[in-house]
Amino acid sequence: MKTTALSLFLTLIVLNSEAQKYIISSPDEKIKTEIEIGSGIKASVSKNANPVLELSGMKLDIAENKIQTNDLVIKKIKRNSVNEIVYPQVRVKSSQYINTYNEMILNFRSGMVLTFRLFNEGLAYRFSSALKDSLIILKENLEIRFNEDDSIRFQASETFNSAWETPYEFNRLSDLPDGKLCNLPVLVQKSMGPFVMITESDLYNYPGMWVKATGKPELFTVNPPYPKKLKYEGSPYNHGQVAETNNFIAKVTGNRTFPWRIFAIADSEDGLISNNMVYLLASPAELQDFSWIRPGVVMFDWWAKSNIYGVDFKSGINTETAKYFIDFCSAYGFKYFLFDDGWCPRDNLLREIPGLSIPEVTAYAKTKGVDVMLWVIWSTLEKQWDQAFDQFGKWGIRGIKMDFMNRDDQQMVEFYEKVAAKAAEKKLVLDYHGAYKPSGLSRKYPNLLTCEALIEFEYNGWTTSDNPEHHNLLPYIRMFTGPMDYIPATMRNSTIDNFRPIGDYPMGQGTRAHSMALFIILSSPMEMLPDSPSDYYREKECTDIVSRIPVEWDETRLLKGEIAKYTVLARRSGEKWYIGAITNKDDRYIELSTDFLNKGKYKIEAIEDGINASSRAEDYKKTEKTILSGDIIKINLAKGGGWTGIITPLE
Repeated sequence: MKTTALSLFLTLIVLNSEAQKYIISSPDEKIKTEIEIGSGIKASVSKNANPVLELSGMKLDIAENKIQTNDLVIKKIKRNSVNEIVYPQVRVKSSQYINTYNEMILNFRSGMVLTFRLFNEGLAYRFSSALKDSLIILKENLEIRFNEDDSIRFQASETFNSAWETPYEFNRLSDLPDGKLCNLPVLVQKSMGPFVMITESDLYNYPGMWVKATGKPELFTVNPPYPKKLKYEGSPYNHGQVAETNNFIAKVTGNRTFPWRIFAIADSEDGLISNNMVYLLASPAELQDFSWIRPGVVMFDWWAKSNIYGVDFKSGINTETAKYFIDFCSAYGFKYFLFDDGWCPRDNLLREIPGLSIPEVTAYAKTKGVDVMLWVIWSTLEKQWDQAFDQFGKWGIRGIKMDFMNRDDQQMVEFYEKVAAKAAEKKLVLDYHGAYKPSGLSRKYPNLLTCEALIEFEYNGWTTSDNPEHHNLLPYIRMFTGPMDYIPATMRNSTIDNFRPIGDYPMGQGTRAHSMALFIILSSPMEMLPDSPSDYYREKECTDIVSRIPVEWDETRLLKGEIAKYTVLARRSGEKWYIGAITNKDDRYIELSTDFLNKGKYKIEAIEDGINASSRAEDYKKTEKTILSGDIIKINLAKGGGWTGIITPLE
């Protein structure tokens, strides 16, 4: 339902002849944004009458003054109120999202338009323009101001050349050194008040947004400059990175919208889990036929090919190993097998390495009901664009994992969409690795099923960064923006004290029950399993449980949780509920009410920490019991421990 509101949620107050103030409220009237138009544009946001943040300097600097953005005379104001249900094509968190907001659209005499949307969950704004001429955007300005004692969780980077794979840092905002560069999303924790998540949505034909610290409780936004020259020396992994830049950030058409700037507000951790603003603010899907887009679990061969045992063939990147993986996928109902790095020369996607026949593998996979995916370096795909997609079609490939982009300047953002559109045309699903954070593209192209942009399981090969505390940050920060390719459910488990990074035989920090709970907690409609089929065959009891966990959901709820400490997340598929619980380095006892269940009797199957799991991480116990809705589940979590439960109605 969409209606035009008269003055129910927006009051115009004339301060004087030079400045005007507009007040817009969220539909529940808890959040208010006061916008002041004078010598510049300012906005202050409060919740329940308590100040949350201030925005100032909101402006696009445009070359040759094609739009006089300093001309802030308002020509027209439009007000809207929207209350609707959006049904996502891929059910990452839920089968439906409530899209309720109040909107104010300010049309300036200069031709620039500024739109504010205020949801019950936070504020978003965007610029738009309607000119025939093209524009060069020199920079986009915004200052974000908080209180002196507010803190921030963020990923830092030395440059804009980033894979979004640095550990999350936590510090008082005013203690960050001036100029420290942080990629999005960033999460501000107010000393007295709610969380504030800063990110963006509907990013297209424009560079991503970053923030810089100032040494004060404020942030400045910055964008990667438009590339002038790319470099192609050395390893193909590094081809196509930026060597020289221009003195502007974007070249755009004059008739367009710019990305939404999001400032989500959550009183507690559950508000971060339930927020869907990134998806709701993105452009709707352009595809008409979605029937071929099939989420599912992926087995891939990067580490696992070297860790096969009990077979009569030499494992590696070859046809026999691929068939072994495919047999496993077929036995457990897993949808995809992925050839990762090494299946072809890194600079040539048109031929396999000796010993591997892609046509033979895909033909075999088809008889088993399994689809085959290929890993590619983005710059090689760009170089062999038409030939590569034609070859993938001849081979019967059903998906691509694209890697090593490590940029979000305008050219790379455009390439993301170009790949998504071409893949949709060819009916290929996608995983973007070495990628920037999700910014709404998966709504426009639902075949983009997952993205990396985080420290994930592979980092266990060379660092200690992928630890249980990190696992209790991901749901509240990175997962806010969209699906994430974490690679959960390893059967090679280690306590924090016993962990060692091993490049070709990685183990995961945390107990067996912890690693399995990550399969539920960390959203991805294309979950990837890290270990070899041999490991999962050996651990049949746990593999059986993992194979029964869906990758799409009708409902998601945070039952209990505290950022960086512990997480208890419940997801529903049909009438069944799936619960994952994890803790950080501390052991923990949790009493969990089941009052979220409909009235009736249920069976719980659980994988829980064994009595010795704190010293031997593989120690687990499988239990089954019957409960009534409303009963209390008692969960004992070891250090770095977890609990995984499937709840099935019996009546």
